[in-house]
Amino acid sequence: MKQSVLFILHLPPPIHGAAMMGKYIHDSKIINKTFDCQYINMASAKTLDDIGKKSIRKYLQYLNLLKKVIWQVLIFRPQLVYVTPTACGIAFYKDFLVVELLKLLGCKVVIHFHNKGVATRQNIKIDNKMYHCFFKHVKVILLAEALYTDVKKYVKRKDVFICPNGISENGRVAKEKHYNTITKLLFLSNLIESKGIFVLLDALKILKEQGGDFSCDFVGDETQEINAYHLRKEIDERGLTSHVTYLGKKSGKEKEEIYNKADIFILPTFYYNECFPLVLLEAMQHALPCISTNEGGICDIIKDGKSGFVVEKNNPLALANKIRILLEEPSLRKKMGEYGYLLYKKNFTLHSFECNMKTCLETILS
Repeated sequence: MKQSVLFILHLPPPIHGAAMMGKYIHDSKIINKTFDCQYINMASAKTLDDIGKKSIRKYLQYLNLLKKVIWQVLIFRPQLVYVTPTACGIAFYKDFLVVELLKLLGCKVVIHFHNKGVATRQNIKIDNKMYHCFFKHVKVILLAEALYTDVKKYVKRKDVFICPNGISENGRVAKEKHYNTITKLLFLSNLIESKGIFVLLDALKILKEQGGDFSCDFVGDETQEINAYHLRKEIDERGLTSHVTYLGKKSGKEKEEIYNKADIFILPTFYYNECFPLVLLEAMQHALPCISTNEGGICDIIKDGKSGFVVEKNNPLALANKIRILLEEPSLRKKMGEYGYLLYKKNFTLHSFECNMKTCLETILS
């Protein structure tokens, strides 16, 4: 008989990394064929701007979530419960209660982090006590080896499993990659300052003043933090109007075409919760050399000097220097892009993710 697993995870909307991976698990033929599965959606936000906001609706949803958890455990009697909690902040306090409730009900629990922040809160007395309790008698799945330092104080390495994210194979392969006469740079993320938007603009200003020949597309959804007007104002103030274009939010075929037309992908993130950006996998899928930062598990995605560059956070000059290298060396761009594509095919496909997740769950169950 199949072993039973109850998945308590985030499903879209809104669309973000954890929700997309939750949908991949929910829809996975490999996971659903291997295990007897039931699913509970723990998402409460309806949009990206709604994340972190309080409302009566969310409190009622949370009470309903606890009710569903108790009901499914009593009726389904899972041999393992998989949970994707938030690592810190108010959302962690809510997820803490879910995990502790599962333990009280006698469940075997594995937690899968798509975010980080434990280490930033471990010196707060109440959080420290809660983490000691939270991580007791659970297994932990992380997205990259580099992220273990975030939970090292509370979890032994033998209780940690590494399962990198993956994405579906629907992009253009390396040998079909398009190359431009004027090098086209691409930034793709929601418009949040900590994703490095202004750091990139400052780097582009440096490149322009040095005589660099490039164009750069910014793609992503507007937020309360940065809207289209604000972004275009920042572009204009740096004298980059003729070099930088904001294309808005794109998805599906439009997004694929933007990737296909780009030459270099740049994500200078310093977002405190950044773990494993799926956009880097998408860029590698399209044979783009990637430049990003040493945040979260990014150094386990980009092989520095081989598939792109990993630069210091919040350092426009360092970022400009690496972009300049790729502007001046088209052959290196091509070589790095093809190396990144091979890494994607080997490590970061959706099939690889499903197989890795299956192995993790089977090992924990055994």
